[in-house]
Amino acid sequence: MTLVERLRDALQRGHRSTPEILPGDAFDERVSDPTPAAVLVPVVDRAEPTIIFTERPKTMRKHPGQVSFPGGRIDPGDDGPVAAALREAEEEIGLGRAWIEVIGTTDRYRTVTGFEVTPVVAAVRPGFILRPQADEVADVFEAPLRFVLDPARQAVRTVEWRGRERRYYEILWDGRRIWGATAAMLVNLSRRLALAP
Repeated sequence: MTLVERLRDALQRGHRSTPEILPGDAFDERVSDPTPAAVLVPVVDRAEPTIIFTERPKTMRKHPGQVSFPGGRIDPGDDGPVAAALREAEEEIGLGRAWIEVIGTTDRYRTVTGFEVTPVVAAVRPGFILRPQADEVADVFEAPLRFVLDPARQAVRTVEWRGRERRYYEILWDGRRIWGATAAMLVNLSRRLALAP
């Protein structure tokens, strides 16, 4: 079974609830109407598959220096989360749609900042050239899919946030810290893939 076939099979299974990282302790209950958003989870179909990540500039007001997937809020002109994720990937890192095969969406994730994010998983054909937008992206890198989806690499951390203890996931790879919503979405995807044949 190819990588694309395995991912598609995993995503076609019913959405699963994982209370430890989905609604419960992972978002601010004061936000009754979260903002819809989408991210692209770009899996590069190499001999050893990788995932493309972006790193935000340290000068940004929100989430400075954080590692994330290309993405953002779903605009009124977007035809749903897939269109939004593709648009954001092209705007942020110059990843053209001709290189992308959308596989499907996976479990939505509510962030502590009031966004409900739909991860759009896609296979990316090698050979692309990226052009990151300097004001939004400080760096782009690839990490091995096998590494970031390995449960042994997904550490649970705690922090006090707004007077309460909050848990989050953290994955450390090659000096990079992947944590929070991005790591949680990887945890969900790894759990899906674990169920696939």
